[in-house]
Amino acid sequence: MAGKLEGKIALVTGGSSGIGLATAQLFAKEGAFVYITGRRQSELDKAAKSIGSNVKAVRADVSSLPDLDRLFAQIKQEKGRLDVVFANAGQAKFVPVNEITEQFYEQTFNTNVKGVLFTVQKALPLMPDGGSIILNGSVVSKKGFPNSSVYSATKAAVRSFARTLTTDLKDRKIRVNTISPGPIETPIFETFTENEEQVRAVKASFTSVVPLGRMGQPDEIGKAALFLASGDSSFIAGAELFVDGGAGQV
Repeated sequence: MAGKLEGKIALVTGGSSGIGLATAQLFAKEGAFVYITGRRQSELDKAAKSIGSNVKAVRADVSSLPDLDRLFAQIKQEKGRLDVVFANAGQAKFVPVNEITEQFYEQTFNTNVKGVLFTVQKALPLMPDGGSIILNGSVVSKKGFPNSSVYSATKAAVRSFARTLTTDLKDRKIRVNTISPGPIETPIFETFTENEEQVRAVKASFTSVVPLGRMGQPDEIGKAALFLASGDSSFIAGAELFVDGGAGQV
């Protein structure tokens, strides 16, 4: 039985761990050939091995335009087209407003906003009409969580991209949608602090705002991405799909 993405060529940025890896695994399982990117080659190699066949790992930083040029030149040479793009790469750090630095601001916007915009722009020449672009947003774009002003602003920009790009690409019937996860059990929480007890406290704090009473799993986001990548969502464009356990809904 053919998979939902049989014969498709897909790109998942930030595909070496967490949501990106889970999504790439599912895309490959459903018949796609998947390119994954990340900044650390060793992590990419591990991810590619876990996916198995139908995968190519390419080291690339989405905030670097030369890296993106090299990535898409490789895809063009090897496959000639790109049917699905999941612009997933991003960073999430929470900093009190009085501790925000220019460097932190620029790093966050460069990855989460600049990286998403130019990933899409540079992918478009390879995409056939009717392709699917999925942007990874966040529930923080509509909630006022503490210490999240910069991160939340970047995800609000991502949500806006889905609307404006849908209009820009309407003549090509390319669907652009956003997935907005709530708290998801990924390695990113380990970057918030080196203290395991504090990591548990952070996770407990996030879980407390989720009506379903737990954090989500990366494959739950992957399943939503598969839906938006496949023909199952053929009449959905410019939308925001919350996969958040209700955190942003009540």
